[in-house]
Amino acid sequence: MLEALGAYSVDSVEAADVVVFMTCCVREAADVRLYGQVASMKNIPLREGTPLSKRIVAVGGCIGQRDGQELVDKMPHLDVVFGTHNLASLPTLLTEAVQKGGHRVQVLESSTEFPTDLPTQREHEWAAWLPITIGCNNFCSYCIVPYVRGREKSRTIEDITEEAQRYVDAGVTEITLLGQNVNSYGRDLYGEPRFAQILKAVAGTGVKRLRFATSHPKDLSDEVIALFGELPCLMPALHLPVQSGSNRILKEMNRRYTREHYLELIRKVREVRPDIALSTDIIVGFPGETEEDFQQTYDLVKEVGYGQVFTFIYSKREGTPAAKMEDDTPREVIQERFDRLVELVQAQAYEQNQKDADATVEVLVEGTSKRDANLLVGKSPKNQTVHAPIPEGRTIDELAGTYVSVKVDTARTWYLSGTVVD
Repeated sequence: MLEALGAYSVDSVEAADVVVFMTCCVREAADVRLYGQVASMKNIPLREGTPLSKRIVAVGGCIGQRDGQELVDKMPHLDVVFGTHNLASLPTLLTEAVQKGGHRVQVLESSTEFPTDLPTQREHEWAAWLPITIGCNNFCSYCIVPYVRGREKSRTIEDITEEAQRYVDAGVTEITLLGQNVNSYGRDLYGEPRFAQILKAVAGTGVKRLRFATSHPKDLSDEVIALFGELPCLMPALHLPVQSGSNRILKEMNRRYTREHYLELIRKVREVRPDIALSTDIIVGFPGETEEDFQQTYDLVKEVGYGQVFTFIYSKREGTPAAKMEDDTPREVIQERFDRLVELVQAQAYEQNQKDADATVEVLVEGTSKRDANLLVGKSPKNQTVHAPIPEGRTIDELAGTYVSVKVDTARTWYLSGTVVD
């Protein structure tokens, strides 16, 4: 959209006439970082030769949706604020800010269009993110998302399939279906979830690799689980956030499943696809969490054996039910539990990667290692990061976006490394 205005991207803030911050408000850290970074704009001089009298600063996304005018009140040098439902307004708001000056704040309560209706530019020609649903109806007690992203809204099966086919015809070999809760897809349109139908339809386009994120355990159906054994393109990797292993805490979180139900899902998935790589999200320090509650979470992680766990210390979000819950647990106790869990997670990640220590894995090459330009880096079917020396006589430009076989000789906690054998 900005390129359509005649703008172009630059490599540093110092060279920018217009700076747009896209924001998330799931955790408090994002708020802190936003205010600090927007404040720093005042101290960065304009580039030499700019046609503008001042740098235009805009804030959009979830914090823009939540705070609106309040952002301008707190940061007067901010020029534009927009929310999650009116991304398409950004060019107009920026133009008005440049031509007329003053503040431009526009936050809508809902949207009549889907984000995919907007012009897009993919980072890689061989991979595509494909949103199938936006918003969320779950209202987990700790989560701000439904309040800033709105209610669940699905695209039609035909629309999604047509877009996927266009990607495949253009050379895309990996598609990731996106949604706040992908496996409840279609409930608003068809009266029941139809995520399994979407997986089959997109698989029918001939795409080589198919992934999806993120799933909610209460909506993961047996039909979807079965597809891990039926669709060759559906990669053996599943992100299934558990958040807590304590039924008491899960109820307080309004997650609407139990520890037992979650573990049964894991059993079913592994029965269909024994080699599947599992990942999850866990919150430590939810209000009122006791040592017994935490121990149940710790034991669940130990039992499942995840390849990757995203761990978070609970972040209070004003406007959510959990923000009103009292908690007198000392911060140092929460931090000790968190550290204990991270230690287990790292040990498990290392253990899971050892299963591929002598395997040959197919790798989609993404580029070179940030630490060593002589090493290619890519992803395995399990979504593991894989390193290997660039074969002699080959260049990363010709390898990027292709698939190579890597004989693994080293398995670390967060990556595999080996040698290209084809």
